[in-house]
Amino acid sequence: MGVDPGPTAVSETRRSRLRGCRRLESVIDDETRYRAVDSRDARFDGVFFTAVRTTGIYCRPSCPAVTPKRVNCSFYPTAAAAQGAGYRACRRCRPDSVPGSPEWNHRADLVGRAMRLIGDGVVDREGVAGLAGRLGYSARQLQRQLTAELGAGPLALARAQRAQTARLLLQTTELPVTEVAFAAGFASVRQFNDTVREVYDRTPSGLRTEVAAGRRGGGTPGTISLRLAYRGALDSAHLIDFLALRAVPGVEEVVPAAVPGARTYRRTLALPYGHGIAEVDGLRPDDPPTRGWLDCRLVLADLRDLTTAVHRLRALFDLDADPDTVDGQLGADPAFGASVRARPGIRSPGHVDPHELAVRAVLGQQITVAAARTLAGRLTEQYGEALPQPSGGLRLLFPTAAALAEAAPEHLAMPESRRRALRGLCAALAGGAVRLDGGVDREQAAAELLALPGIGPWTVGYLRMRALADPDVFLPTDAGVRHGLLRLGLPGDPKAAQAAAPAWAPWRSYAVHRLWVVAGGPADGQVTVPAAGQVTGQVTGPGAVPGGLTRVAARLVDSTTLVDSTTEEKA
Repeated sequence: MGVDPGPTAVSETRRSRLRGCRRLESVIDDETRYRAVDSRDARFDGVFFTAVRTTGIYCRPSCPAVTPKRVNCSFYPTAAAAQGAGYRACRRCRPDSVPGSPEWNHRADLVGRAMRLIGDGVVDREGVAGLAGRLGYSARQLQRQLTAELGAGPLALARAQRAQTARLLLQTTELPVTEVAFAAGFASVRQFNDTVREVYDRTPSGLRTEVAAGRRGGGTPGTISLRLAYRGALDSAHLIDFLALRAVPGVEEVVPAAVPGARTYRRTLALPYGHGIAEVDGLRPDDPPTRGWLDCRLVLADLRDLTTAVHRLRALFDLDADPDTVDGQLGADPAFGASVRARPGIRSPGHVDPHELAVRAVLGQQITVAAARTLAGRLTEQYGEALPQPSGGLRLLFPTAAALAEAAPEHLAMPESRRRALRGLCAALAGGAVRLDGGVDREQAAAELLALPGIGPWTVGYLRMRALADPDVFLPTDAGVRHGLLRLGLPGDPKAAQAAAPAWAPWRSYAVHRLWVVAGGPADGQVTVPAAGQVTGQVTGPGAVPGGLTRVAARLVDSTTLVDSTTEEKA
């Protein structure tokens, strides 16, 4: 049986600089949490967990079971904290499969950085000492901060994540239980058995039998099928269009999905233990944007990479965001009101590999997206690692920073200044002088990037927005942003754009994406939504046009990452 936790202490580390991003405990109290549970409000799934004394279980706020009495409820900030207090996961609402808290997207303090690294599997690969070292704190300091704020230390948080991975493998594959244990990150079969019993009140075999045998491994052999949960509305057409326009041949592609009217984004993954191939289906035109999940399939050379692959795909599609909060603020601004009403749930895509994104950002300086994609494809053909077996149009892994740092000059078809910038950046990334993982201090990373030759504010801002998941980045010199502002009837010069942007804080990254959408839409700034049943287009090649856009609009979108020539040129 669980016990009530003591008062939640707020981390004493540096607070996030984002205005409006307050700590959860300063926004809602336990009575508000209980009202969310009573109304089964799915917006709070992953934000907190409800534990019930009389049953010994913990649930997501939207659990369909009968609402427990208030006196029997306790609230925990993480599933690991609830497990540590002696509660087991509800088998009806599966609280371990909810989206992550949106706090981990925007928080720049120690706890937020630690949670991003734990989600990426760093504790499983490097231990608590490795996690603490990446963050620049001692293991004791890290334990104290996480326990004070989240009710669980790094080992407990990683253990909860391993338990979820184990359940996923047990219920979606026919792997022997012993292989599942080690693939999920457990050090021993005994530890695996004990954890599964404690968290799910089932043996591993019992947990597996809850899912009919026909639903396990029923697809392509070796493929793991799962659902990527999200909260609120999701404009998957925007995500697929955004990724399709930038897809590097051989590494990424967008193809028609098996379900009529939908599209599938596919790409190769370079993971800690091996390579992988990921497929994520967008929503069909007649699916509600609030459906709550995207279908995903993974083929992994080493199943120990499952947790990391899922975490990186969630970051790519920005699935842990809180679109109600973002759209609520942007939609209240007259400039974005029509866009938000027409297309709710526009996300700010991240990336699966920050080094790859950094290289592509430099390649894209002062040229169109199409030209940058072509250049990236040529470098991938020359320096990328080939997959053991091609899959559709996927044949290659994107080149590593170390490989590109040594690239021959004749393979770098670009001005000398950008060639120096690319090689300098790759050398810094490969040597560890610049880090872009989820645990870095964003301000420090930005300063280190700006110190490199040829790296200017646009590139740094773009990397903060996508590689470091910063939700409050604005790109006033970006051509697409300026076109979008002009179409909304606002001044488009960088100075005026910068002056207008504070009204959209702390969600300026989302404002940038909305401006890019407006830049490629009708001239009056309105955004059209495809009618039910209308296919929004299949983008299968470098020259294809994103669905729903005319070729004129596509050419405009294709120029959205052009920057002023004075911005990125630093001798």
